[in-house]
Amino acid sequence: MNSKGWTSVVNLAFISNYFNHHQKPLSDAFYTENKGRYFFLSTVDMGAERRKLGWKDNIYAPYVYTADGKNEEEILQQANVVIAGSAPEMLIQRAIRENKLIFRYSERPLKAGGELIKYPIRFLRWHYRNPRGKPIYLLCASAFTAGDYAKFGLFRGRCYKWGYFPETIRYPSIDDLIDRKAKATILWCGRFLGCKHPDDVIEVAKRLRDAGCCFKIEMIGTGEMEQQLKRQASEAGLLGENVRFLGAMSPEAVRRHMESASICLFTSDRQEGWGAVLNEAMNSGCAVVASDAAGATPYLVNDGVNGSVYHSGNIQELYEKVRWLLENTTMQYSFGKAAYQTITELWNAEVAAKRFLQLSQALLNGTDASGLFTNGPCSPAKPLRKDWYQR
Repeated sequence: MNSKGWTSVVNLAFISNYFNHHQKPLSDAFYTENKGRYFFLSTVDMGAERRKLGWKDNIYAPYVYTADGKNEEEILQQANVVIAGSAPEMLIQRAIRENKLIFRYSERPLKAGGELIKYPIRFLRWHYRNPRGKPIYLLCASAFTAGDYAKFGLFRGRCYKWGYFPETIRYPSIDDLIDRKAKATILWCGRFLGCKHPDDVIEVAKRLRDAGCCFKIEMIGTGEMEQQLKRQASEAGLLGENVRFLGAMSPEAVRRHMESASICLFTSDRQEGWGAVLNEAMNSGCAVVASDAAGATPYLVNDGVNGSVYHSGNIQELYEKVRWLLENTTMQYSFGKAAYQTITELWNAEVAAKRFLQLSQALLNGTDASGLFTNGPCSPAKPLRKDWYQR
């Protein structure tokens, strides 16, 4: 028995689709913090699209296993706590039948919006798969997850804040890093898809140029909208002068650009489950301007303190907040430093892993876990108001 009176030892299995660089920091932290009692079970291949973006599928880690029939059998026998991400339902149902402590790992299920009447089959399926009276909890990998599931009467009082935890870099001096940044450089990173609204960035660039602002926007990524965006920028007289398209890059190269940019735009709408690019930009000391509808924003960004939030789709508001930052370089510094502290002190893999293990031990031992943490990973997640960021 340890100093907290807990007797249960956590043997943790994380079942998900494929292992990648976004999952490695959290998995490393679980493996280290839990003294090797951790398994990651990969159930599918990564796919060509992610590989084109520079994602590596040959990352070695001693705790990663590929589902082959035998591995999942052995892992489920050993585990008493299971995190279920994008995993085969039959594996999760087996763990539920064996009364293991289950944490569903979910982004928001109602990304497309619409009336609940459109989801009767999903409603019934979720209730069948998550029976009351079983030790099943929800890790909310979006600030909107708890609210979406609450509409179906699921996981009430059993939701915890979670997310994605990419590598956290701790710089020798965040002040020096921010001082070296180009104060008029704006960065946008991601796939060129409609739900990420890269075209809004081109429209903002037009308004900044017309207002006489000095700036440069770098756009990293590729995707179905690439030619449209280049044509949009060219026709506006922005291509090359104010807007540059840098193509797809490795995660390491993206980080280098974040380290030199002063402002980073995160323009995704509600279809963005989380958005790890926001973690990375904040960790790099960028002053972020983030859409209120993207899954990561409400957890990571405190509007006016460590970044700026705008109403998704409101291009004028986005423009005004970007222009204000360009004209107030002291706030670029203030936001960037506070953003860095948010990631290095709270929203990172090490904190998340330690808290999760404490939460699991409390639940295994029947201890009230509601007051363990008041903010950040593993604190209670509740439905948000639509105007959550407006004071």
